[in-house]
Amino acid sequence: MEVLIFLKALILGMVEGLTEFAPVSSTGHMVIVDDLWLKSQEFLGSQYVANTFKVVIQLGSILAVVVVFKDRFIDLLGLGKKTYKIGEKQKGHLKLTHVIIGIIPAGVLGVLFEDIIDEILFGVEYVVIALFLGAFWMIFADVFSKRRPVVAETVDQMTYKQALFMGLFQCMSLWPGFSRSGATISGGVVLGLSHRAASDFTFIMAVPIMAGASGLSLIKNWQYFTIDALPFFIVGFIAAFIFALVSIKFFLKLINRIKLVPFALYRIIIAIIIMLFIF
Repeated sequence: MEVLIFLKALILGMVEGLTEFAPVSSTGHMVIVDDLWLKSQEFLGSQYVANTFKVVIQLGSILAVVVVFKDRFIDLLGLGKKTYKIGEKQKGHLKLTHVIIGIIPAGVLGVLFEDIIDEILFGVEYVVIALFLGAFWMIFADVFSKRRPVVAETVDQMTYKQALFMGLFQCMSLWPGFSRSGATISGGVVLGLSHRAASDFTFIMAVPIMAGASGLSLIKNWQYFTIDALPFFIVGFIAAFIFALVSIKFFLKLINRIKLVPFALYRIIIAIIIMLFIF
């Protein structure tokens, strides 16, 4: 039985790691895989612990972002002297201020509405709706971007205004199934960023947001934990880190080539399949 439980943790960690950096909603996929198949609530003993697990294993993905963008984070924190150039000239520079401005909207709303999100929006039906809505938002972004020039090819050319609006777009991702990367990359593209620049800022901005969400969920649901659940969390965390490390590098090489529409179509297909399954 323990082997089967660890296998379930491995599967959920794999799902999280492979989908966190694609605009398809990692949380939505975990909710669907868990609620319709693995049912971790049954052996974790509480829906609160099961929901917290879905948030906490994202810390593995966060660690993967830190590893991939380690030079960038060192620079943002003022711990190094690395510079980021565009061609031969320095044209702007991403600052910690951009990140702070970007995380404020979702951070505030996440704290205010955490109970509603945990108790209502984690349901499969709501995830399916979010998959549809997020897909249409992504299609709109790609169509809209063809009508306006790119004003920021790299993340270093972002303005504070663009950072703020990307932070506002990130609020959509508080609805499980909408996708943090889908909401913010699409928002960045609408604002005139290249797909790669929007992706870079999305992943950098996700680190403090996801770390904060995981910490808040842990503090709130600490009383529901037992020592027996700890190995399950550890296996999920390690799996999420390994698979995320691979997927983020692949996605960043891919996004400027295929854009967002293929991911949107995938979301629609998955949503339809789930609807047929549950209804």
